[in-house]
This record gives sequence, structure tokens and C-alpha cells, in this order.
Amino acid sequence: MRWLIVILLLLLGLLQYRLWVGEGSLAEVHALRGEIARQHEELAAMRVRNAALQAEVQSLREGFDALEERARSDLGMIKRGEIFLQILDEPAHGATR
Repeated sequence: MRWLIVILLLLLGLLQYRLWVGEGSLAEVHALRGEIARQHEELAAMRVRNAALQAEVQSLREGFDALEERARSDLGMIKRGEIFLQILDEPAHGATR
């Protein structure tokens, strides 16, 4: 009877070890759930970004105005007959270039 109690206690200790520390432990499950939640947030942010990029692509395909705006802002292009003015801020007194 004594051996049976010792074996059962050892088995209980082994199971407790696996539950708290071993592979598939509660701590590991908690960490994995946190990682899944973080990846769901990242996925949602990427879906929003993809939707915005898709809207921009659609706008560039269909509209001349969006293409013109892109050329003006990114490439610094101007229309015929327009005058380009660039205003530079003066450096602070005593500042070196």
C-alpha cells in the first residue's frame, strides 16, 4: 500500500510539473494567446492599410485629378503656364548651415 501511495504522489508531481512548467503548460498557453491577440491587432491594422492603398490605386487608375496631385506632391511637377515658388525659412540667428 505504501508503494502505491508513493507511485501516485510521483505521478501527481509529474503531472503538476507538466501543467505549470512543461510543454503545453499554462504559462506557455497564456503567452501564445497573447501572441495571437497581438497578431490579430497587427492584421487589422494591415487590412486598414491595404484598404487605403487599394483605394489609392483605384483612384490613380480612374481619375486624372489624383494622378495630377501625385505628380505635384511627389515629383514637384507643375502645369504649363504656372510659376513655381519655393519659400525657404531663414536660418536662426547665429546658426550655421
